[in-house]
Order: sequence, then structure tokens, then C-alpha cells
Amino acid sequence: MVDIPVEPIPIATLPPDDPKKRSRVILLSVVVVLLGIFLLLFRFIPLQPSSSPSLLSKTVSSPTPFPFVEMTIPYLRARSYTSSLGQRELYSQGSSYTSYLSSYTSDGLKVNGLLTIPTGKPEDYGWPASNALRSNAGWPAIVFIHGYLSPTLYVTTERYNDYVDYLARNGFVVFKIDLRGHGESEGQAGGGYFGSDYVVDALNARAALQSADFVNKDKVGLWGHSMAGNIVMRSLAVKPEIPAAVIWAGAVYSYTDQRKYGINDQSYRPSGTPTQQNRRRSDLFQKVGSPSATSPFWREVAPTNYLADLKGAIEVHHALDDTVVNIGYSRDLVTLLDQTTVPHEFYTYPSGGHNLEGASFTLAMQRTVEFFKKYLSP
Repeated sequence: MVDIPVEPIPIATLPPDDPKKRSRVILLSVVVVLLGIFLLLFRFIPLQPSSSPSLLSKTVSSPTPFPFVEMTIPYLRARSYTSSLGQRELYSQGSSYTSYLSSYTSDGLKVNGLLTIPTGKPEDYGWPASNALRSNAGWPAIVFIHGYLSPTLYVTTERYNDYVDYLARNGFVVFKIDLRGHGESEGQAGGGYFGSDYVVDALNARAALQSADFVNKDKVGLWGHSMAGNIVMRSLAVKPEIPAAVIWAGAVYSYTDQRKYGINDQSYRPSGTPTQQNRRRSDLFQKVGSPSATSPFWREVAPTNYLADLKGAIEVHHALDDTVVNIGYSRDLVTLLDQTTVPHEFYTYPSGGHNLEGASFTLAMQRTVEFFKKYLSP
């Protein structure tokens, strides 16, 4: 320890007839002593970091970011989402709607999608007329998020055509996005559950629709299937003001539910090399542990811990005979929603499988349209 010498001031030798000078000397002595004590404390006593409510706060104050903090809801809430629709290339035109190949940017990447706009005017479907002077004018819109499909085999204009058709015929703009790394979209397909890239893509697609002059920016909802159930719920946690979301056969909400139910998707093909996929997952679990209801990290990742913040409504559909995603995922989610004030609806179907095919498809689409009309209506 290095002592800081403080030379005493010979107060006793001060002339007795100079009280002002004596006071100044005494004051100076006190200041010097206090300064010395402060310097000693600052040099030899370690400062303790203040407690913080989230891992994001720790990341900001730390020179080394907390591992995988980009997966957490607080981190995703703190970042911005801005984008706009790219050029439109006519793909198909019919009596009910017109579809375009379009794109938007997400994290600097060009992400493609199929943009479908109903024929006619919004007021033809009961929506407010387009008017630049009205903030609630224009079409209600839906960001349509696909489930797991092999990224290398993905094609923008394939799959989910009947879904888009049904929604567009009922007066909704539908933007069916190709998540990054799928088809011609730029970037790497990193997977849905243990990364945040797809959530960012979904929210930037929402921002792109909100910037379009033909869309009612306050009435943009989300639709997701299978893997996208997780993307939808995490997007809602990040942006609780989203007015409506529909999930078909979704999975992985609390993250502990994945260990409980698993996923049996025989079509799954890891993007990149298996070594890359396994290394990242292994690194994640090594650094933050496996999903746990008591883990501070996983509690900030699981969207089920943010249900009380939601201001919109949720509709869930699931077939009892789904052999890919266990219906337990949906039942557990709805049980948690039952404990909140979030408006929600839950429908089960005796048949239809993972894609809710056959008669279940028609009924589920009817209910989906009714739900969106209710909660995306001005």
C-alpha cells in the first residue's frame, strides 16, 4: 500500500489576530485529508457493479458482450426495425388479387417474398378508404411466415399458395416472406429456435409493410406455421403492440417444452454442414446451459415470460393427429394464456395432420379470416 503523505499545517503558529486566515487553513487541511482518503479507497477497494434487471444491462456495461445475448427479448426490444418494400415484379394477376415478387432489407440483407394485393379498393371489403389524410386508411396486412422447409430447396412461389389465396380473397394484403438463407434470399439460414435472425426478418417485414402507402400501418398482423409459431410468439414479445397473430401447429414457446415434447420432422435437413450446426448448439449450451425455467438467460429468451405485456390477440390451431409437432405445445401455451388478459382462441381438429389438410383446412382458414377481420378492423 502506498501512503499519501499529508503534511500537517502548523495551525498553532498562526497569528491570533487573523481568524479568516485560520479558517481558510483549517478548511484546506480538511479537504486535503478527505482527498487522501478518497484516493486510497479508489485505488485499493474494488468497485462493485450495480445490479441490473436484465442481461442486456450487463452487456452494455461489460467490455465483452454476454454470450448469445442477441437471442434475448430485452436485446431484441432495444434494437430498431426499419425497412421498405423493394421493386415489384408482376408474378400473377387474377380477378381477386395480384401477386408480385418483391423484397425488403433485414440486417442489410435482401430478403425476398411474394406480395399479394387484393383487387379493387379497401372499402370494397369494408376497410377504410385509402386517404393520405387518414392514419387508419389502407389495407390490413399480414406477414406470412413459413415453417421449416429445406433452405436449398425453397422456392418463393411454391407452398402455402392456398393459404395466401384464401386471405387475399378476403381483403388482406399478404406478404409471404422467404426467411434469410431460403431460396434466393441473402444470408445464412441459421434455424428458428436457437437464434434471432428469423425474428428480426419477421419484424423488418412488418416495418416494410407499414411503410407502404397502400397498407394501414396500424393493422399489420402475423401468421405462422410450425417453426414459425416460435417466431411469431417471440415477435409479439418484442413488439407487444402487434394487434393480431395466428399460429398453426406451432412449437417451442417456453423452451422447456421442447425437451418435453420434441419435434419429429423427417424432412429436416440442417443448413450448412452438420459440424457448423452442432458446434453452435454445443457452444450455446456450454456457455448458458440448456433451457431451464430458472435460468436467467432462458427466461429472457422464452416468449411465454412476456405474455402479460401483449396488447394484441392470438389464435391457435392444431390437429390432434399431428405427428410432427405434438399438440402439447399448443395446449401448454393456451394454459399460460388463460392466466392472462390476452384475448385468445384455441381450436383443435380431429384430423388434418401437421398442415391441417382436407376439411380441417377449410374450417381453420374460415376461422383465421374471421379472427383477422375482428382484430385488424379499424
